[in-house]
Amino acid sequence: MNGIIHPCTHPEDKPAPKNEDEMMVAIFEYIDRLFSIVRPRRLLYMAIDGVAPRAKMNQQRSRRFRASKEGMEAAVEKQRVREEILAKGGFLPPEEIKERFDSNCITPGTEFMDNLAKCLRYYIADRLNNDPGWKNLTVILSDASAPGEGEHKIMDYIRRQRAQPNHDPNTHHCLCGADADLIMLGLATHEPNFTIIREEFKPNKPKPCGLCNQFGHEVKDCEGLPREKKGKHDELADSLPCAEGEFIFLRLNVLREYLERELTMASLPFTFDVERSIDDWVFMCFFVGNDFLPHLPSLEIRENAIDRLVNIYKNVVHKTGGYLTESGYVNLQRVQMIMLAVGEVEDSIFKKRKDDEDSFRRRQKEKRKRMKRDQPAFTPSGILTPHALGSRNSPGSQVASNPRQAAYEMRMQNNSSPSISPNTSFTSDGSPSPLGGIKRKAEDSDSEPEPEDNVRLWEAGWKQRYYKNKFDVDAADEKFRRKVVQSYVEGLCWVLRYYYQGCASWKWYYPFHYAPFASDFEGIADMPSDFEKGTKPFKPLEQLMGVFPAASGNFLPPSWRKLMSDPDSSIIDFYPEDFAIDLNGKKYAWQGVALLPFVDERRLRAALEEVYPDLTPEETRRNSLGGDVLFVGKHHPLHDFILELYQTGSTEPVEVPPELCHGIQGKFSLDEEAILPDQIVCSPVPMLRDLTQNTVVSINFKDPQFAEDYIFKAVMLPGARKPAAVLKPSDWEKSSNGRQWKPQLGFNRDRRPVHLDQAAFRTLGHVMPRGSGTGIYSNAAPPPVTYQGNLYRPLLRGQAQIPKLMSNMRPQDSWRGPPPLFQQQRFDRGVGAEPLLPWNRMLQTQNAAFQPNQYQMLAGPGGYPPRRDDRGGRQGYPREGRKYPLPPPSGRYNWN
Repeated sequence: MNGIIHPCTHPEDKPAPKNEDEMMVAIFEYIDRLFSIVRPRRLLYMAIDGVAPRAKMNQQRSRRFRASKEGMEAAVEKQRVREEILAKGGFLPPEEIKERFDSNCITPGTEFMDNLAKCLRYYIADRLNNDPGWKNLTVILSDASAPGEGEHKIMDYIRRQRAQPNHDPNTHHCLCGADADLIMLGLATHEPNFTIIREEFKPNKPKPCGLCNQFGHEVKDCEGLPREKKGKHDELADSLPCAEGEFIFLRLNVLREYLERELTMASLPFTFDVERSIDDWVFMCFFVGNDFLPHLPSLEIRENAIDRLVNIYKNVVHKTGGYLTESGYVNLQRVQMIMLAVGEVEDSIFKKRKDDEDSFRRRQKEKRKRMKRDQPAFTPSGILTPHALGSRNSPGSQVASNPRQAAYEMRMQNNSSPSISPNTSFTSDGSPSPLGGIKRKAEDSDSEPEPEDNVRLWEAGWKQRYYKNKFDVDAADEKFRRKVVQSYVEGLCWVLRYYYQGCASWKWYYPFHYAPFASDFEGIADMPSDFEKGTKPFKPLEQLMGVFPAASGNFLPPSWRKLMSDPDSSIIDFYPEDFAIDLNGKKYAWQGVALLPFVDERRLRAALEEVYPDLTPEETRRNSLGGDVLFVGKHHPLHDFILELYQTGSTEPVEVPPELCHGIQGKFSLDEEAILPDQIVCSPVPMLRDLTQNTVVSINFKDPQFAEDYIFKAVMLPGARKPAAVLKPSDWEKSSNGRQWKPQLGFNRDRRPVHLDQAAFRTLGHVMPRGSGTGIYSNAAPPPVTYQGNLYRPLLRGQAQIPKLMSNMRPQDSWRGPPPLFQQQRFDRGVGAEPLLPWNRMLQTQNAAFQPNQYQMLAGPGGYPPRRDDRGGRQGYPREGRKYPLPPPSGRYNWN
């Protein structure tokens, strides 16, 4: 749901909603559109991010501090540009008085998220009452009060339902979201039918200027020009230049086919299991980066790090003697072998990265020089400034009111100016520079300054410099390096457990900003990977104190807010007003590492104990952890069952009858704020109507519970049917440059015109004779009525013989169809008695290129091609005749 909330509340490609009510309506419309695309039949699960584990809170803290810093800088820049434009007499629309929206409020515990939960309850009740597509659905809402990230709440639900005897193993899941980790989570369920729907990413989408709301420029380039009319009568004024976002389906069963093909290995010392190998692939993807750990310095996903890891995995797996993981638990001894293999090539990876960067900079420099060379050396100014056609009267263009006077002034100016030597340099506006020639810099003046890199991973001594610069310790400090590696290994075990079994510890987090090197992973097999049991998540307001900067303190109670800004606060060091961003070899600030201090949980709780009594009853309610709520309409079989629970006033949790709910199991408990039939459901959005004839009922729902040490098996369930394979053999063909074959949409200019497909082979089988020793590729000639006169006939590619004349051919033989594929055999004299399979019939020649005599005119007695001499030579071919152009070599099928 957070992937829906963010673009609806602060969109990038259109003006933002004016207030919170418009935001809620935009969220409703977005869900409606998704619903109409997916059309769920059994269950709709709407999960909003709740309080996250501590490991995730560090990343949330970094994001929110950055967002606050960038927002303040953008506001200052916007005000500066506005004042400059107005001082120059530019035109800007008046500033709209609208609620200032801080996107940091999309965090559990804020009033905004509490209001969103109320609005979604109303929305679900409205749709179950009035939309026929919803009438048989079970709807579960897990709002921000339920702890856990949204996607992991959904995964936990799927895992627990899979472990029930009534679960349908062929349920089709469709998960909405643009995060890449949804792909890993979907694979980790081992459900055969899993699809991810996400909005298609279109780069360089136009964004409106924050000052004038026009497209085509940013705030810093705004000139304050009046808005141009859109349409003859400005009837297109409110239309946006961008189309509505399109959605794409990512079908994981197809990805599983690719992974099965990629990871299948021959002559393994153990039985190959595609499910276990996919789990290993998911685990290896964690090394290139995830939400909980920094990626290893030598593994960049843009440098094909995943392919590199897969190749190393396939080379080393024969030594490991088994798989790296099992149901979310890691075999560290085998992982150590993989990491040390990566460590052996770390040095070459860093050097190649540097070479690639230098090569890219060289190309960019040449491109800038080329563009500069193509620009005109002198651009006239004043009234001679060139203008686009039809824009002479536009604002800013200078039109001479008295052309004679203007010409006279220009002549006088030229006469009074000193003579210009050929070596005189010009300024950017075309006037001669008063200082004469300027010495060129060694570097181009327009080249962007490169960030300083003190580590220089491509030079010898990189490990010592890395630890000194990033951790401020000596690389010889073996004890510290061991501690960093220990924490990283714990992190890998925690993340895999999180994906396959649920949160192993709510308190654990990686306590460093940087990762160790792969070559440091020595002796990790003996490192412990157990976690403290029985840990609990933060409460919502405590979590806000852990992730919010002081600038977003207005979402907190006043006494709590004071802890963020009061110089005498015991935790003031957690909230720096400014902080450093280490680019860490990257070019842009958003790619860098925000060097924020880590929050000490004990100090935070000790400081909050003093201000807990200041909470109002409403704030105390928002600070409590909630759960999931289930909704059904009057047509659902569960409707009467739930209604009876409310009528009897049952206080104990009641088991969900699976036969009434497509096998879903769990426990019901009565909801104090329940939506009940025949009660008016008040609309929290003023522009929407109240529901006066409600038939929907809601109740608290809890997933099936298991013992803390229970292990959910990462296997495909019995009875699950794999979807039919969709990949074709051509999907695996390699092109000439070694890259994977990709389908091309539209007209393909490179398609080869000469090609025989299966339909052509069947046609040949119908017209070619059959008999003893004959077949599709027999040496018999076609019947006499087929070819008359001197006709030419191209040879099949790779065909070694010319068909012989056969005088005893009977016309009725031509109507016999080809034998079945498994009976089609050919015994070639040159090869011996080796039967050839149908798809290898054309592999007889050593030279796959077309021969020069392939399209020669065939001439012989009666118009038939002459017989080939048994000694292997060709006789009777004319040396002259009409020449036919040779076709290009085949690209679609490579017979070599």
